[in-house]
Amino acid sequence: MTSLIYNRENEQKGPVKIMIRKIIHIDEEKCTGCGLCATACHEGAIDMINGKAVLVRENFCDGFGDCLPECPAGAITFEQREAPAYDAEAVQMAKKNRSEEKNIFHTKAQVKEERQMSGCPGSRMMQFNRTVNENDDHKAQGSQETDAARRPQSRLQQWPVQIKLVPEVAPFFDNAKLLVAADCTAYAYASMHEDFMKGKVTLIGCPKLDDIDYSEKLTAIIRDNDIRSVTVVRMEVPCCGGLQYAAEEALKNSGKFIPWQVVTISRDGEILDR
Repeated sequence: MTSLIYNRENEQKGPVKIMIRKIIHIDEEKCTGCGLCATACHEGAIDMINGKAVLVRENFCDGFGDCLPECPAGAITFEQREAPAYDAEAVQMAKKNRSEEKNIFHTKAQVKEERQMSGCPGSRMMQFNRTVNENDDHKAQGSQETDAARRPQSRLQQWPVQIKLVPEVAPFFDNAKLLVAADCTAYAYASMHEDFMKGKVTLIGCPKLDDIDYSEKLTAIIRDNDIRSVTVVRMEVPCCGGLQYAAEEALKNSGKFIPWQVVTISRDGEILDR
């Protein structure tokens, strides 16, 4: 049996084989709109529409269900039904198109940054290869523990870190978890590197001292890069609300729906909420 279906990736219509096969089903009532399933679907079969996950490209769903374990609400299940056959060629073409678009963004950004930063060596973009091992703090025990093993490790992934100086598109943003932190938090909270910076790209700023709205810059970063999640770490003081507001506006304006959270640090260095 064949049918005509609309393929959003190449804007064409074509004959597609219809068959009885295993495919995912998303329960709209249970879906909380977290977006984790869309990120987990490497084939690009799922989109976020009006705050809900939707299987928009049935011929992109391979039926393996990488999205199932990512859904915290249990909204995704398998079902056996009539559906278009999995189209591996169309999936690969879509991935190629997305990769080419990303390369165009990166190339434009590199030219822009070279022009802007050529006069300031301190703003030159750098990426550090940090080996993240969840057990690296426990390798040395008892009398075998050395001073080097006890010494805290830097978890900074890139340079620069100031929101005002960081480029809008950069290789270190690719598939990155983003940390947007008020600069005071690193001084108030003792385990900033281990608890928040590890495994993330870190951006810092102070809306009171910079006296600017970060939302436009953050919007560009989230919109033009493959950002997996956003964590905002702010102080309890009212002026830090500007940083949280800028991040929330950036998430809205980016047109993307990705996981995010806000963590508030007290002035004496404790986590108030998360």
